[in-house]
Amino acid sequence: MKKILLLGAGLVTPPSIRYLLDHNFLLTVASDVPDHAEDLIGGHPNGCAVLVDAGKADELNTLVAAHDLVMSLLPAPFHPSVAKACVTHKVPMVTTSYVSDAMHEMDQPAHDAGIMLLNETGADPGIDHMTAMRVIHDVRERGGKIVSFKSYCGGLPAPDSNDNPWGYKFSWSPRGVCTASKADARWREDGKEIFVPGTDLFLNHENVTVRGLGTFEGYPNRNSLEYIDLYGLAYAHTMFRGTFRNEGWCDSLKKVVDLGLLSEESTTYPAGMDMAHWMRTFVSNNGSDDLRKSVARKLQLDLDSDVIQRFEWLGLFSNDPCPITDRETTPLDVLAARMAQMMSYKPGERDMLILCHYFMAEFPDKSAENITSTLVDYGQPNGDSAMARTVSLPAAISARLILEGATTHTGVQIPVIPEIYNPVLDELENLGVKCEEHTTKV
Repeated sequence: MKKILLLGAGLVTPPSIRYLLDHNFLLTVASDVPDHAEDLIGGHPNGCAVLVDAGKADELNTLVAAHDLVMSLLPAPFHPSVAKACVTHKVPMVTTSYVSDAMHEMDQPAHDAGIMLLNETGADPGIDHMTAMRVIHDVRERGGKIVSFKSYCGGLPAPDSNDNPWGYKFSWSPRGVCTASKADARWREDGKEIFVPGTDLFLNHENVTVRGLGTFEGYPNRNSLEYIDLYGLAYAHTMFRGTFRNEGWCDSLKKVVDLGLLSEESTTYPAGMDMAHWMRTFVSNNGSDDLRKSVARKLQLDLDSDVIQRFEWLGLFSNDPCPITDRETTPLDVLAARMAQMMSYKPGERDMLILCHYFMAEFPDKSAENITSTLVDYGQPNGDSAMARTVSLPAAISARLILEGATTHTGVQIPVIPEIYNPVLDELENLGVKCEEHTTKV
């Protein structure tokens, strides 16, 4: 039996663990919280849990060398170190994270080692690539070309669980969500390349209507330009990848950024500090003035604005204890911890993942098509979240395919390869995760 090493035992891992165990792999779940990993394995005879410090190269190398494939669901900064160990021991690797510059540098070493380092195999990035490429290749096989591509993806509360003024709850790392909110963005719109710094990311949103679900805010997601060549869209005058949130999110996050709450500057907060005192550090308020007024004044907002009301609901003006004090931390970590306290799913609540692609295709006979591809997946009450299913299952399926020899590609890859994305999408459909496509002649 093939042996798989799964690094990480976070919120999204349960579906992948069950999938790999059900497909008769020997699975080692390595985590810095082994008791939690043992609970996820549930006593399955083919699973075991081990304690690992992913920052220690010796521990990592020993584990990697003992397995046939590594699936890393660790935070993204750990992936290059994992990749180096995989190259050393000629063990293929699967991750759900974006390909970083450090990971790009592993391409030739991975080729030389004869292994694949498959990245971006989650939901976004991941299923978005796969469903897009299926349509793009179909159009190409019919003699056409894609001249416009826009794509949005978002993990949100299901409508029946959307009960807070932020319109958001965390089905994955709060810190990851906050960090992504600072990323610069690049895309192509009507032939013009556009760059937006992370500080202005939330000034660049638009309302997008999704059939049957209503209107959402869509804002740019990182660098769309790098996917022009990967998707084979040289003829596209528009190439845009974005994120969905409920209405009001972008205005609020812009003010969060402006206030400095996403700063990663190391700070030591005194023990016993409450949220109001923490907020005063961003507005030079010594407590003599009304904190709400000070924040509203600095952000040039009305005191009764929706943004101030959301800050109020989050408890940023309250006497609630600051979630992290008496040790070195960052404003971003404090905010993420507070959001996790207030914006997590309660038992029985459901999340929802929405993925929408919008294509315009042109054909040699001068005809054209507008093609939409939409995936909506809901979490299971008291079971797997939609985020967990759509992030970890594509990675687990990809791991199985690699070990079964479905592809001979090597180097740093993302799932735009037909022998990867076709069987992954087919298997996801068997598991109830499916895109619906609609085509309109123009």
